Formats: sequence, structure tokens, C-alpha cells
Amino acid sequence: MPVASHRSALRPWAAFPLRLIVGYGFIAHGYAKVVNGPDRFAASLHALGVPAAHSMAWMTIAFELLGGFAVLVGAWIPFVTLPLSAILLVAAITVHLPYGFSSIKLREVTAAGPQFGPPGYETDLLYMAALATLVLGGSGPFAFDELVARNSRTRTIQDEDADDHTHPSPL
Repeated sequence: MPVASHRSALRPWAAFPLRLIVGYGFIAHGYAKVVNGPDRFAASLHALGVPAAHSMAWMTIAFELLGGFAVLVGAWIPFVTLPLSAILLVAAITVHLPYGFSSIKLREVTAAGPQFGPPGYETDLLYMAALATLVLGGSGPFAFDELVARNSRTRTIQDEDADDHTHPSPL
């Protein structure tokens, strides 16, 4: 089989690993905020000058957990992308921008192993690019939205077939 046909056959699957890692990433970050204590996250937001820090902390956690799950299963991606991208943009500007682009900053290697500095905004941009790719290219196979659409199309076809049988043709 030529390379082009392999590529064509695999193209729909391109979104699947992207959904898995991006969805899991948001869930992991939201879960970490819950485990570390939402009040600690709210204190961080307050220190950054975010208004209504406690409410924003809980909203961020909820969007990361629920939005991450939606991305993971391929549901409502166009709708969850905007709030998730807003979270990423705020993080990039308020937290990561002073540290530059690179997300990995090797400071030194000690007997305990490598010591890294604070991450830059690279990862935030990668997540935003991945979300944009999912919106523009679709969610791919095993996406909740695709399963719902497929079931809807099947029901519509079955309903049309049933209507055809209940209304005999005049010919």
C-alpha cells in the first residue's frame, strides 16, 4: 500500500492522541489544585491580582476538570476551548511570561540530579495550539460528539425508511 493511502487512512486518528494528552493534562492540573487545596490556589491568584480570587480558583478548577474530561472524550470541544484557552492565556501572561519562552530551564546538575528553573510560556502555547487543532480538524474517532451524530444520522435514516413503508407509493 502506498504511503499516501496509509496517511489518508490514518488521518482521522490524528486527533485521538492529541485529545488523550490534552484532556488528561487539564484533568491532572485541575486535580492537583484540588489535592493541594483550592484555598492555596486562590491565594496564588490573589497574589497575582486576580479579582474574586476564591471564585476564580473554583471556576478554573471546574473548567480544568470538566473541560479536560470533555476534550478527553471528544465532547463539546468548540465550546470548552474558549474557557480553557482563556485559562492558558492568563497563566502565560501572569505566571510564565517573565521566564521567557522555554518550558525547560536547566539551572544545574547536582548529586540529587538536574535542577530546573521556572517554566516559560511554551507549554501554554502548545496546549492552545492543540485545542485550536481539535476545533479546526475535528475530534477524530471514538469522540462522544461523533457517536451522538452517528446515532442521530442512523435514527434519521431509520425514521425515513419507516415513513417510506407506511406511505405506499402511488405507482
